[in-house]
Amino acid sequence: MPTISAPAIARRGPASALTWRAFRDARTRTLAFAYLFALYAYIQPVGFASAYPTLSDRLAFAHSFANNDAIRLFYGYPYAPATIAGYSAWRVGGTLAIAAAAFGVLAAARALRAEEDSGRLEMVLAGAVRRRTVFATAILAIAASLSAIWFAETAGFVLGGLAVPGSAYLALATVSVAAVFAALGALVCQLAPTRRVALELGMAIVALALLLRVVADTSSGVAWLRWATPLGWAEELRPFTSPQPLVLLLPGAATVLTLALAARIAGVRDTGTAILPARDSAAPRLRSLSSASAQALRGERGGLISWVTGTAAFALVLGLVSKSVSSAGIPHAVQKEVAKLGSGAIATPSGYLSFVFIFFILAVSLFACGQVGAARQEESGERLETLLAQPLSRQRWLGGRLLLACAGAFALAATAGLATWVGAASEGVTISLGHALEAGANCLPVALLFLGVAALAYAVAPRASAGVAYGLVTLAFVWYLVGALVGVPHWLVELTPFAHVGFVPTEQFRSAAALVMLAIGLSTALLALAVFRRRDLAGA
Repeated sequence: MPTISAPAIARRGPASALTWRAFRDARTRTLAFAYLFALYAYIQPVGFASAYPTLSDRLAFAHSFANNDAIRLFYGYPYAPATIAGYSAWRVGGTLAIAAAAFGVLAAARALRAEEDSGRLEMVLAGAVRRRTVFATAILAIAASLSAIWFAETAGFVLGGLAVPGSAYLALATVSVAAVFAALGALVCQLAPTRRVALELGMAIVALALLLRVVADTSSGVAWLRWATPLGWAEELRPFTSPQPLVLLLPGAATVLTLALAARIAGVRDTGTAILPARDSAAPRLRSLSSASAQALRGERGGLISWVTGTAAFALVLGLVSKSVSSAGIPHAVQKEVAKLGSGAIATPSGYLSFVFIFFILAVSLFACGQVGAARQEESGERLETLLAQPLSRQRWLGGRLLLACAGAFALAATAGLATWVGAASEGVTISLGHALEAGANCLPVALLFLGVAALAYAVAPRASAGVAYGLVTLAFVWYLVGALVGVPHWLVELTPFAHVGFVPTEQFRSAAALVMLAIGLSTALLALAVFRRRDLAGA
């Protein structure tokens, strides 16, 4: 934890010092998201201008590809997709708004609940600092992080050739989503007994908001549902098309009112308590305390259920909308650009499902990294010291954690394949259950590779392991998408594991590449076990 000297506190004052420390604590995550937002914002106008150089190409794109329900599922409703600015607003509004929502929840949980769980909040309150001041400094630090992300996204649009005022407005539309979910995250931090439960509740709210947005954008007659979710508010701001700045009153009011409620609860709630009951007050579940691995499953059960439920819902919707691709009339230019990713044809339901499964590969990989992050939290919370004081070896504990992550990854992959098949079959799309499950299994080699790498990062540099793991997955995925589309040398694109995935079922499962990735994952996991055996435990 960054330390603050007494002279520094005297110069800045307690509030300024606490705000600066909270901002410094979040700097790695803030820089990672700012880089992602800037890069994605830059790519959209540049890539669209390169792929569709003529007006006829852009009109063909707008009349077919952009108006397809299967595409709206990812990017939302397109208002002016035939223009560079309108296309950029559409792609960014649908994708970065989701990332912004996740950032808001993560930032609030780190700035508020993590400080309380670690016991540092009690030490701060023991000084001449009021509870309201502590809450306000955490919110100010989050606001500073959001300002940095807004500036990075604006800079990406401007460097990509878009006008400065419209770029700033579009970036503001995205960041407004982060502000609302940061406020919601602050509220659930008062409701939840631990940081982990707060994150689960916050991400469940993000998933619900996304589901409402997807239904509003893909189903006829329910467009009004956009007004029920902050993701829909970002769409209704309509940057670069027909701006409606008054809509900003909705996220502004929601943020202020939610923060006021959270601040009020924080002002009267004792540290270490919550509105919702803690798990230790539940009925005894002695069978889940039979081993360290069983105890880990007990702790991760809620998160695993949330991951499986969210994956099933999203995969079901993908299967349901896949039928609309068969008559989409996707322009040849679009098919050519997507083919650069190695996916082949996407103008059929099976081709579309083969392509979108790359996002399930990303999700399962992030889940695997999250399980290593849970192991790190057990260590930083000093619970691991108690476990290792018993006749339990370090390798057995970490190995059990990795096996639990593997089991969770298998469950997610199978759920994705099965739910996709159910959705597609209900609409009469011809895809066999075997091929759907094979597409799900296709997620595992990449995910297990990153699991091994994340475990090694945890063994070598535990404090930085979460940032390293998530950063590598994000960088590999973005490089795969960007590198193939902008035409960098093929061997450079193949540096990312995502480039070695066969798009099942339209392509064959790449068994040789899968074996190599599994071998890398296994070897790095074994190396992680060896390194972890010899290092000392690291606290928060």
